[in-house]
Amino acid sequence: MDTESRSPYDGMAWFYNRYWGNQFFERIYPLVEQEVLSRISPGCRILDLCCGTGQLAARLGSAGYDVLGVDISQEMLIYARQNAPNANFVVADARSFELSAPVFAALSLFDSLNHIMSIVELEKVFERVHTSLKPGGIFMFDLNVEDGFLQRWKGSFSIVEADHLFVARSSYDRAEKIGRLDLTMFRLREDVWHRRDEVFFQRAYRPEEISQAVVAVGFTIVKAGLAEEFGLSSQGRLVVVARKPAIAELS
Repeated sequence: MDTESRSPYDGMAWFYNRYWGNQFFERIYPLVEQEVLSRISPGCRILDLCCGTGQLAARLGSAGYDVLGVDISQEMLIYARQNAPNANFVVADARSFELSAPVFAALSLFDSLNHIMSIVELEKVFERVHTSLKPGGIFMFDLNVEDGFLQRWKGSFSIVEADHLFVARSSYDRAEKIGRLDLTMFRLREDVWHRRDEVFFQRAYRPEEISQAVVAVGFTIVKAGLAEEFGLSSQGRLVVVARKPAIAELS
C-alpha cells in the first residue's frame, strides 16, 4: 500500500474525530507519561505513528514535545492539522515511512497496528520505527489480542442524530484470526444526505509473535503485558514498551 492508496479511514474521518479521537488516549495517557515521557525531556521529538485525527499529538504538543504524526489517511490528517496546529503531519504508510531526522520516542496506540495483516508486514513496521529512533529511544504500542476480539468484535451498534447516522457491524473469525468491521454512515450536508460504506479488517496476533518480531528488528523489551497489568480497563489488549539499545550497548 502506498501513500496514494485510499484508506477506509478516509470515509469515516469525520465520525472518528467526533466520537473516538479522544476515547482511548485519555485512558492510556498516564501510562504514556510513566513509560515514555518520564524518559525524555520536553522539547524532544516524538513520532505518533498512525496518529489519526491528532488528539494525542495535541496533548503531547501542549506538554512541550515536538510531535511528528504519520498516518496513511489524508482525510484523518485534515482533522489532525486542525486539532494540533503546532505538530507536523505526514501522509505515509507505517510499513515504509522515512523520517528526515531521528526521534527520541515513538508511539502507536489504539490497536492501530492490528490493521497490518501479517506478521511479516508488522515486522516491517517495527523495523521502520527502530530505524527512526535515536539510540536509547523508546517505542510504546498496543494491539488487540484474540480475547479482545472475542470480547468486543461482535454484534452491532449505532449512533443516530438529526444530521448523521452511524451503524457498525463487527465479527471475528477465530479460524482465520481476523476481525471484520462493516460501517454504514450518513451525513446531512446542505440538505442532502450523503452515504459512505467502509470495511475494516484487523488481525489478532499472539503475544509471543509480537515479542519475537520486536526483538528480531533489534529492540529490547522493557515491559510487555495485558492492559489490565498496566492498570488499564481494556480487556484483551497487549501493551508493549520497547527500547532501541544505546550506542554503548551496541559496542
